[in-house]
Amino acid sequence: MKLVIAEKPSVAQSLAKVIGANQKKDGYLEGNGYIVSWCVGHLIELANPEHYDEKYKKWRKEDLPIFPAPFSYQVTASTKKQYQVLKDLMKRSDVDSLVEATDAGREGELIFRLVYKQAGCKKPFERLWISSMEDKAIKDGFENLSPSADYDDLYEAALCRERADWLVGINATRFFSTVYGQTLNVGRVMTPTLAMIVEREAEIKGFKPENFYTVQMLVSGVAVTSKRFKRKQEAEELAQKVNAADKAKISKMETTTKTEKPPLLYDLTSLQRDANKYYGFTAQQTLDYTQSLYEKKLVTYPRTDSRYLTDDMDDSTVRLCCLMKDKYGYTKMVPISTKQVLNSSKVSDHHAIIPTENVSDADYSEIPSGEQKILGLVTARLLSSVGDPAEITEYALEVECAGEVFKAKSKCITSPGWHLLEDWILGKKQDDGEDDSGKKDDGGSHGILEILEADTSLLSEGRELPARDPKVKEGKTTPKKRFTEDLYCKG
Repeated sequence: MKLVIAEKPSVAQSLAKVIGANQKKDGYLEGNGYIVSWCVGHLIELANPEHYDEKYKKWRKEDLPIFPAPFSYQVTASTKKQYQVLKDLMKRSDVDSLVEATDAGREGELIFRLVYKQAGCKKPFERLWISSMEDKAIKDGFENLSPSADYDDLYEAALCRERADWLVGINATRFFSTVYGQTLNVGRVMTPTLAMIVEREAEIKGFKPENFYTVQMLVSGVAVTSKRFKRKQEAEELAQKVNAADKAKISKMETTTKTEKPPLLYDLTSLQRDANKYYGFTAQQTLDYTQSLYEKKLVTYPRTDSRYLTDDMDDSTVRLCCLMKDKYGYTKMVPISTKQVLNSSKVSDHHAIIPTENVSDADYSEIPSGEQKILGLVTARLLSSVGDPAEITEYALEVECAGEVFKAKSKCITSPGWHLLEDWILGKKQDDGEDDSGKKDDGGSHGILEILEADTSLLSEGRELPARDPKVKEGKTTPKKRFTEDLYCKG
């Protein structure tokens, strides 16, 4: 009999269904040679300081630092019942070995190992390491269990992080709280992050906006702008000179075409950034929604730092893309090029986040709206990542008048490529009857595109054209933006 220990009851039920453990018991399921039970988060936690010495019940600066040697652990008070279930199951005489089936990551490794050690279990165990909760993935995972020793280093890494958090949190919190006479929570990650936010807020509050002035004029319908002036009088003098000159000379007209490669697939951080940018989700909300989709077998494992798939996923990726295209009703031909997303050398524990084939049969009315948005992002990224490159044309115009240089810039997507797929999935659908290569302005063209489409010779270098309607424009400098999940992750 094998004892399988999952991280959550919902995951345990999915595993049990595939391996045939269908008999419900108190705190576990059983059948077909398996017992399947679960943890409820962290069942075992580091002991409090007073466990090591009664004097630590009071917070005193002179008692610091606290460095336990060795560290001790205790059963979490709220989960004692489930811990006892697991301990009893480990001791059952008919249990020969265990399967570690907690989440395939550092925290999952720590959760299982601490329970295993706290219960004093010595029975051998193997590791179930899967990136998807699809039935096929679970079945394949049980057929290819890994030796526990392969993940010893992962466990050690988890211990290091857990103990570092404890040492910094306990010692720094007690130190600053006793120095300042009030409870001040200090954390290894929390406090540096808070410092960045406070510094940025101080910059914003201390920022003093300054006025600046520019001169804008029209050259054959194109609005071109001068450099900034601090004094309004200087800008007004230039406007008067432009009026007097009446002519402007084209000194530069550059047209540059650039290729924009399809985006990489999502890892957790890049997904959190986009979910915040598009929908305002916090990083935790995005993780929660994605974790729920994972447990519903609709996306692969979320806690990944890779943006690639393994080389052996070529055929399955093509099949998945076709299924997703059909699911979202995209009727145009999709050029699928998987070579840009396959790279085994850039996949460590888990590959990038992608939808599963189960999405093709999913009833969206049963999926909460937040999860639908995340699923849409993940699906859009999969399809766009295997699409054609986009082509972007950039325009840079410079004209000389009254001894000053006036500029205008613009860019447009001249061949949308992968953008079409992303726009379709995310709701910006285009009419199938329209030409895919239609130009799209970025909002900063000042009329350049219209002129180019009418007659490119109008803006040829060296040509003199009338300078019309010079105006002084007033603006103000602005402070830096406050951090968001998107802006913070960009660094």
